Amino acid sequence: MQQVTLGKTGLGVSRLGVGLSEIGSELSFDDVQQAGNVLNNALDSGINFLDTSACYNISEELIGRTIANRRDEYILATKAGHVTGGYQGEPWTYQTVADSIDRSLERMKTDHVDLVQLHSCGVDVLEKGDVIRALQEARDAGKTRFIGYSGDNAASHWAVDSGLFDTLQTSFNLADQHARTTGLLEKAEQNEIGVIIKRPIANGAWRVARQAVSSGDLRAYASIYVERATKMADLGDIPGEPDDQVLLSLGFTFHHPQVDVAIVGTKNPDHMKSNIRMVEDQLPVDAGVVEELQRRFEKLDDGWTQRT
Repeated sequence: MQQVTLGKTGLGVSRLGVGLSEIGSELSFDDVQQAGNVLNNALDSGINFLDTSACYNISEELIGRTIANRRDEYILATKAGHVTGGYQGEPWTYQTVADSIDRSLERMKTDHVDLVQLHSCGVDVLEKGDVIRALQEARDAGKTRFIGYSGDNAASHWAVDSGLFDTLQTSFNLADQHARTTGLLEKAEQNEIGVIIKRPIANGAWRVARQAVSSGDLRAYASIYVERATKMADLGDIPGEPDDQVLLSLGFTFHHPQVDVAIVGTKNPDHMKSNIRMVEDQLPVDAGVVEELQRRFEKLDDGWTQRT
């Protein structure tokens, strides 16, 4: 799989990454083999970027139980800041972040990660600075190689403007384009901040809008994307639009050159294989389709901020 350099980190990352939220929240320790199949197939196919979080239920433990023996084959990113997993403390404090990093290393059976990201805290927390200091000290101690911010809207702009972070993880897809329209992606690129995209397929919202699939099939938090995608789709057919809505969504996201890696989560080994084939063999999509999706978003946007 094609690799690009993740901003000023110098890390070579696959364009497609694996998000571990779904594996962590929808599988149990009885499903270790299934999780191992997904993750090992991803690594065998050239994916080398794995993104997890302390609050993704058992995702970190599943990494430790399945692919810790292949640690030198992948770039490992996690997140910290929330009180989770039975931890006693306050969210968004120095101690909570520091303890979270140590716990993550233990769970994933490694002595370091490549990237620790603050997990969607607000500008007020960033300005206070304690949690940033916790990340910096973890980096200085060799527990992480780089530090980043994962979030949206005003806080994402603060993180990029600050010059304190190596990477930005933010929401961007055909139904969530404010990272483009507000100049966030361009600014990150200019500052050599590595750009990691979450929700690149809009949680399947375009499929719902185009194929009359019940929105009840999606997680509740995807409903806002379904509403936006439906309004965009109601403007009519798009010439050259791929029949496969996941391909269209991935094609839209990867069309933007500022995007280094897009993370897609699945607990299904067959879905993982399909996503890999699309990225390797079926991209790019027609530029005119992307331009029309951009036009529709801008036409209908009446305060469609990034979904946090």
